[in-house]
Amino acid sequence: MPAILRLKVQIFKQVFNFTTFHSFCSSRINISTNPDPKTLNHLLNQRPPLFQLKQVHAQVITQSLSSNSTLVDSLIHCYLSTKSLTFARTLFDEHPNYPPSILLWNLMIRSYSKILNSREPVDLFRRLIGLEHDPLVVPDNYTFTFLITSCTHQKSGLHGIIIHGIVIKNGHLSNLYVGNSVINLYAVFGRLDDARKVFDEMPERDVFSWTSLLGGHAKQGEMERATEIAAMMPIRNMVSWAVIISGFIDCGRYIDALTCFHEMLRESHDSLKPNEAVLVCALSACANLEALDQGKWIHAYINKNGFTKMSNISTALIDMYSKCGIIRDAYRVFHSITQPDVCNYTSMISGFSDHGLGSNALRVFHQMIAQNVTPNELTLLGVLKGCSHSGLVEEGCFIFYKTDRYWNIEPKVEHYGCFVDLLGRAGHLKLALAIAIKMPLDADIVIWRALLSACRIYKYVNLADKILAYVEQGYFGHFNGNEVLISNLYASLSKWERVSDVRKSMSKREHKSSIGCSWIEVNGTIHEFRVDDQLHPQIGMLKDVLKSLISDEMFETEFHK
Repeated sequence: MPAILRLKVQIFKQVFNFTTFHSFCSSRINISTNPDPKTLNHLLNQRPPLFQLKQVHAQVITQSLSSNSTLVDSLIHCYLSTKSLTFARTLFDEHPNYPPSILLWNLMIRSYSKILNSREPVDLFRRLIGLEHDPLVVPDNYTFTFLITSCTHQKSGLHGIIIHGIVIKNGHLSNLYVGNSVINLYAVFGRLDDARKVFDEMPERDVFSWTSLLGGHAKQGEMERATEIAAMMPIRNMVSWAVIISGFIDCGRYIDALTCFHEMLRESHDSLKPNEAVLVCALSACANLEALDQGKWIHAYINKNGFTKMSNISTALIDMYSKCGIIRDAYRVFHSITQPDVCNYTSMISGFSDHGLGSNALRVFHQMIAQNVTPNELTLLGVLKGCSHSGLVEEGCFIFYKTDRYWNIEPKVEHYGCFVDLLGRAGHLKLALAIAIKMPLDADIVIWRALLSACRIYKYVNLADKILAYVEQGYFGHFNGNEVLISNLYASLSKWERVSDVRKSMSKREHKSSIGCSWIEVNGTIHEFRVDDQLHPQIGMLKDVLKSLISDEMFETEFHK
């Protein structure tokens, strides 16, 4: 059956209701029983919702108006506006004046470009460039901009590189928007030298050109280079600030992220207010630094400027207060949300779980289910963690074994890890070990660590030996930084020879741990310290105070002797 005929049948089966259609038309304009093309086009220009759009389409078919290219063009526009690509594509392929105008080609390519890993934009482009006999339908700057944007959503940048060559060949690279899309393409796929080359060769640049280049370096973790580019930018908009601040967050450089945030506020002088993304990043930095004063200041700023009703900001506030240890304020934020979504619920559940308040986490979880909000993987992970930390074995078992049936979520290795930890903490080590061995996924180091910790707590010598046998047989590779845990386990079991063996193994492999780092907030300022740190501007004074404290302690010790 031809595509256009299938479309007609589908429309008639699903949507054609003349009474409803006539009511829809009459509510807008006085028309006859059979509206003329002008009336139908007027209705289409109002961009009706999908069910009414199909009724208009049915009238086009019944009145044999499918050859009216103006009506068909309007139908395609409307279907694309309602994201009904199947209907739009069928009309496009069967267009009465084929090939359609370049405007319709561009609209189709743009609509498909928003779909991840879609090959349709490239396929449409191949058809387009095959129409060399028609000089009225040739790719233009919009075509290449939409097409290259679609290539950024592919798994590989190969198609984008090929199209870049066609762009150069056809002389479109001098267009600002085409050039920006090419820079963004190379930045997305980490080809920063190519992105910079295109940037340098552009006759004109705007803030988006700079931001794309900046974002490419930030995505690769090259924050020094990203900072240099940001400093050279003639003007920075909120997207630029969001890119560099989130780049610092992704690299774990939370102090730099907050410094950048305050620099943005000073530079803008209220002419450029932070958007949702920037505020979420700033709150994330406060959460990771446990910088409560900074977080409260940002919360006050949010309230003053009317951002509180945004879901992502509410979620970030809950997370910030939870990680700063003020779970009561986290719950106040949560309680103030009129209709919490899955992210709000998940953040609150995780906050209670991290504070060892498993019963509270379960209560919020049940409230979420009662409100018909479907949990996601992170929600279930948070509530399982709460059950584990609070010894709620029955509740945790029920949730774990119902994840697939009730919420259509297949447990991941992280869920198995929480469940094994729950059983291990409660003393059910044999069952926990059986699950770790028989689970359909490969148990990771977190699961084995949980088992070893439980063995140490309950001093289960025989079970510990079985687990360590898996270690020695290479069931999960090398010790992967867990030598200290294993050594302590042997020590708690008085197996001093095994302790010595592990220590020797550590020394042979030149075991190195990451440098310790800590933060402290004093009068709203974050101070960072690392092991043997000599870079703090007040390091001399700090050493003097430390020496004084040590001397006082020694004096007190001698005095009490």
